[in-house]
Amino acid sequence: MKKGTYFCIDAHTCGNPVRLVTSGHPVLDGNTMGEKRMHFMREFDWIRQSLMFEPRGHDMMSGAFLYPPCSDNADASILFIETSGCLPMCGHGTIGTITAGLEAGLIQPKEQGKLIIDVPAGQINVEYQMTNNKVDWVKIYNVAAYLAHRDIEIDVPELGKIKLDIAYGGNFYAIVEPQENFPGIDKWSPGDILKFSPLVREIAGRAAECIHPEDSKVTGLSHVLWTGAPKTEGSTVANAVFYGDKAIDRSPCGTGTSARMAQLHAKGLLKPGEKFVHESIIGSQFVGTIESVTEVGGITAIKPSIQGWAKITGYNQILVDDDDPYVNGFQLV
Repeated sequence: MKKGTYFCIDAHTCGNPVRLVTSGHPVLDGNTMGEKRMHFMREFDWIRQSLMFEPRGHDMMSGAFLYPPCSDNADASILFIETSGCLPMCGHGTIGTITAGLEAGLIQPKEQGKLIIDVPAGQINVEYQMTNNKVDWVKIYNVAAYLAHRDIEIDVPELGKIKLDIAYGGNFYAIVEPQENFPGIDKWSPGDILKFSPLVREIAGRAAECIHPEDSKVTGLSHVLWTGAPKTEGSTVANAVFYGDKAIDRSPCGTGTSARMAQLHAKGLLKPGEKFVHESIIGSQFVGTIESVTEVGGITAIKPSIQGWAKITGYNQILVDDDDPYVNGFQLV
């Protein structure tokens, strides 16, 4: 039986939605958030569908559950849910979840201004600043990011041949830079991004295997990151990230920013300590930095940080009941 009341804190991170679900947590098996994520996907994915899909959500909806820490040194754990599934890591989701969790008193840090969070992709460190019980900004020290494949050439119907790289920043991203058959996002409409992204993801996903070398549960090309010239003062470069079936990230995308920095570092275009301001499709910004260089499965990688902000937009009580013919939600594609 699918029935329950879910209390939620709705927020947005630099324009992209985050729904922190504060009740109705299913009991999940596993010692790590990676194992708990697999259990959730096997048995409780209907909760994600009910809360993220229409009519209770929408195509861009993203959310999270807060759980007790899996590790002795951690303050909390996060399970990410969104229209496209349960991501191993979500940067904008973390910033929004931490902001809402702190302001609502749901997260009690062991040390003020700092948090250690268990996520399905591993463990991350977080710093934040609060003024008058409001979170000013959140800085994530993300999991290691690396360039997985470079200069892959694919032929896309109605677009032609394009070259792209695939990088990991908590999720796998196909990164497409301006070239002969792609003028840059500043010259494309959102409709163009929605039209070509599913094709690029499918074709590139067949052309290159995407499996994390240290965690085989993290697999598959899930996002497409298109780049172009920025419009907001102070931005280094702009991007538009496609995910799910027809979603464009309104934020600069935290794991996408991590993947982009890893790609640029691997090509000698971004050094540790350099400030990298990533602009979203609506002009909002994340500040990224390569904190250090490391290795993942023998591959040179970076330890990235991403700083951004989030705002609470409301408090929501959502009903899920078998009496509703759309209890599992739906999508129009």
